[in-house]
Amino acid sequence: MKYIEINIETESQGIEAVVSELMNLGITNTVVEDPRDIEDLMDKKQTYDWDYLDDEIIEKMKDKPKVTVYFEDTEENRTHIREIELAMSELKAKAAAGEFGQNMDFGTLQVTNKLDDDAEWKDKWKAYFKPSKISQRLVVKPTWEPYDNKENHLVIEIDPGMAFGTGTHETTSLCVKMLESYQKENDKVLDVGCGSGILSIASALLGAKEVLGIDIDPVAVEVAEENIVLNKVDTVAKAQYGDLTKGVDYQADVIVANLMADLVMMLAEDAAKHLVKGGYFISSGILVEKELQVVEHLRKKGFAIMEVREDGGWCCIVAKA
Repeated sequence: MKYIEINIETESQGIEAVVSELMNLGITNTVVEDPRDIEDLMDKKQTYDWDYLDDEIIEKMKDKPKVTVYFEDTEENRTHIREIELAMSELKAKAAAGEFGQNMDFGTLQVTNKLDDDAEWKDKWKAYFKPSKISQRLVVKPTWEPYDNKENHLVIEIDPGMAFGTGTHETTSLCVKMLESYQKENDKVLDVGCGSGILSIASALLGAKEVLGIDIDPVAVEVAEENIVLNKVDTVAKAQYGDLTKGVDYQADVIVANLMADLVMMLAEDAAKHLVKGGYFISSGILVEKELQVVEHLRKKGFAIMEVREDGGWCCIVAKA
């Protein structure tokens, strides 16, 4: 199958704004490449690093951050190119006008596109996904990579398919670390925006009694279900299509949401409704620039802030209902 690859060049500070603009266009399947992530691994600031980095990955450090989307090559989908170009042009004008703050650098926001064949696309990204220790107890590894589990870690095997999320990003790692700290044995956990199912699987491996992952992307739900079965936690965890603001009837001890700041704030009130008294709302995907804004919003919705942890320009907030 032929497909269109659309790339948007930005800076690390502009990633969230670009993804948000794409979501406004109804485009939710985005792939983010930020060389700063690789730099953090090379700096060895902590022990949660990939086992090794090959030369091709190191070369990626020279690239600009970019957000990529893919579409099947159809006449209708070609119109997305112009829609995205216009959206980025408007975003650039807003940034220049200081709407996001005077010191925010969104880069060029240049949009490029190319036509390619999915036979190459399906496998080329696999070269960059290696076994990774993302917390004290958990390791994420691709299904095609061996891992010598000498230290008896909890191992999550992932085949992300078309859904974004391999577990190696700081936001996912922060969520897992907070789950280790705040989730108790036999808790019920709700994973909002479950993606490829990593946090749902992590919760199950950490001893949750029941885990429900929900996502508004049916492809993500399908991939999450496959990964849940692959990791043999399907007696505890499941994934389904769902929106926290409507149609989800579930009371949880812990809600985990690895989403953007604006979505976290939008879902805060509904998160409170779906938590038992004293339950925890763990939210990440939040740029440190928006930390205070999200914290203040959560407090207004009745949450007590228990902890905020930062990593690589991102933060994770634990709030208690």
